[in-house]
Amino acid sequence: MQEAAIKTEAVLTAITTFNSDNYRVLCDHLAARDSDLKRILETHGYPPMWTRDNSFESLVHIILEQQVSLASALAALNKLKEKVKFITPKEVLKLSDEEMKACFVSRQKTGYIRGLAKAIENNEINLQAFAVMPDEDIRRKLISLKGIGNWTIDVYLMFSLQRADIFPVGDLAAVNALKRLKQPGILTTKEAVLAISETWKPFRTVASMMLWHYYLSNSRRKSMPV
Repeated sequence: MQEAAIKTEAVLTAITTFNSDNYRVLCDHLAARDSDLKRILETHGYPPMWTRDNSFESLVHIILEQQVSLASALAALNKLKEKVKFITPKEVLKLSDEEMKACFVSRQKTGYIRGLAKAIENNEINLQAFAVMPDEDIRRKLISLKGIGNWTIDVYLMFSLQRADIFPVGDLAAVNALKRLKQPGILTTKEAVLAISETWKPFRTVASMMLWHYYLSNSRRKSMPV
């Protein structure tokens, strides 16, 4: 019995990405290790498996989500889609400042999106190659671009590449859910939050999905526009 448990643990810890086949298994695995995560499953059920395509459009969407509501970001994304139909680097680079502004894209984010588009057009960034690259190599590539920081990269790794072990410490919803779930009076620092997330390795992404599910289940908004 113990040998079988050890073998199962070894199989699970070898997983580096989540998918529809292993997602609920990983949720159950985390719930067995953390009674608070178990409470989320018992009270609210399994979290949706939020994913996005590995595409330029997905990264544009994430950039638009920086420091604004998800609804506002989605509105801007949809306006861009109306304007160019397909959000590709080439099409976006054709748009003027005025056209980007009419799509609710700020001047600052216009610069970020154009920088990303140029990097892809110049083959400095290859999103398809990212699918088989280690997380930290992807992070080094993307963080060199203006306007793309760790939160943007975390969300891209989690949603588009489905990497299993990312905790987005810059995400307020995830962090506030963790604080509410655990001990609000103690988890007052970034270091304390990260220490808790370390206990969920190597499936911090799945734990984060559970936290988002908990957050949404206890708020007026019941879904994430992905």
